[in-house]
Amino acid sequence: MSLLLESIKQTKPHLYRAFSLIEDGDQHLQRIIEFDSYWEQLKKPVRKVILPSSDLPKDVVISGEYDLIYAGGTLGLLHAAVMAGRYGRKVMIFDRRQPAKSTRDWNISRKELLKLSAIALFSEHEIDSVIVRQYKNGWVEFYQSDGSQKRLVIDDVLDCAVDADKLLGLAKEKVQAVPGSAIIAGSTFLCCYQCDDHIVVKIEDSQGSLFYYKARVLIDVMGVLSPIAMQLNGGKPQTHVCPTVGTIASGFEDVDFDTGEILVTTAPADKAPGKGRQLIWEGFPAEGTKYITYLFFYDEADSTNDNSLLALFDTYFRILSGYKKPGKDFVVHRPVYGIIPAYFHDGFDRTREIADNNIILFGDAASLASPLTFCGFGSMVRNLERLTGDLDRALCDNKLSKKHLEMISAYEPNVASMANLMKYMCFNVATDEPNFVNDLMNEVMIVLDDLPQHYRQAMFRDEMKIEELAIVMLRVGWRYPKVLMATWEKLGIHGSLGFLKNILGWAFSPVR
Repeated sequence: MSLLLESIKQTKPHLYRAFSLIEDGDQHLQRIIEFDSYWEQLKKPVRKVILPSSDLPKDVVISGEYDLIYAGGTLGLLHAAVMAGRYGRKVMIFDRRQPAKSTRDWNISRKELLKLSAIALFSEHEIDSVIVRQYKNGWVEFYQSDGSQKRLVIDDVLDCAVDADKLLGLAKEKVQAVPGSAIIAGSTFLCCYQCDDHIVVKIEDSQGSLFYYKARVLIDVMGVLSPIAMQLNGGKPQTHVCPTVGTIASGFEDVDFDTGEILVTTAPADKAPGKGRQLIWEGFPAEGTKYITYLFFYDEADSTNDNSLLALFDTYFRILSGYKKPGKDFVVHRPVYGIIPAYFHDGFDRTREIADNNIILFGDAASLASPLTFCGFGSMVRNLERLTGDLDRALCDNKLSKKHLEMISAYEPNVASMANLMKYMCFNVATDEPNFVNDLMNEVMIVLDDLPQHYRQAMFRDEMKIEELAIVMLRVGWRYPKVLMATWEKLGIHGSLGFLKNILGWAFSPVR
């Protein structure tokens, strides 16, 4: 037994027992602890990692020159494969661990996934090969003590389980097939130096050796732990977070392999000291007899609650049987986890910093995806053609300053406005009744059930139009007047004005 696992035996007994039986459990525990360093980073002075060229050592040896360097080897691989294969760009990807390995799996609709075929990244056959299961439909349900909750059934939403590692592996192969491109494992970003027409990236390999690489653009896909995002946003790279843990397991007694459970609550909010959270489940059938379960909640990034993944994982294993009952043959194949970011844009357009001279941020590092659809994968798929085509034009025109690169963004005005709804799902122990989130969301499900199928699909695929959102909000307000007081308590004057700015920006946006 590793010393790392032994260190949590007393404080996290449920997590300890489960991870002691998982292959590479200690390595996953180390990765989770790495994610949990996020909370301490928010409290520390911002570390400067974007440095001027004058700080670059005079005797530095450049180990390679590229059009694009990607810091991070997960979602960035999709972007890199298009830039290398379609646009002929020389790219380099490095990751502190193993590129093309994710800590989560993904769900998406096949219609959305086919966008990757439309831009010639993958063939339809390749796309079908990474879909490990497709469901007939999915549903959403929020707990009511009397059993009166509305189960909202939705077609064509998050109904394909995708093997993330296989998908990323295909992208990795396409990058490696392009002469001049490179993928490096076990290397950590240290800092970068901005020069007049390029950037120099300093990385450290697993043996502690330092290397310098030159690129026209550095693409930051380092996720929520990105030190670049931390610096560009003054130490506040996210306003809200969704800590998420779960497993890919088999041997449950009570699962339906034809249906996805998109959002499910089984109890009121947890009001224990230092908690204050509404726990939410989701469950998705995977390959064969495997089933993926997630447990998560929404909160403000600077909350005083214990938002650690370690604590949430211990809770997950303690209460799992209340959601899905493990049988005698139950086995965990792999844990899944992450901190899903969200950002409140207090303005008519994007207000988060996602670029600097010769630097651009994508994925969770940019924090522009909707937290209601759980990760940046859907956002990357929706926006990949634009993000790659616009960047190639910027390279051709040599327009790589901050003002040009920040225009190449996955920002979507409808997503920014919809993200405000996530605030209603952040349970506040000081103001909210224990079942507030469930009561409100149950009313939303009732309203959506009375509207055409398109409304529910649009909400959960980030495709909702402004007039559709207005109809849903008005009907919820009519059915559940408490939402008006909740709006004041959740958003306040500042947040309410910000929400109105988002809506107005959406109304006048050319991409509405």
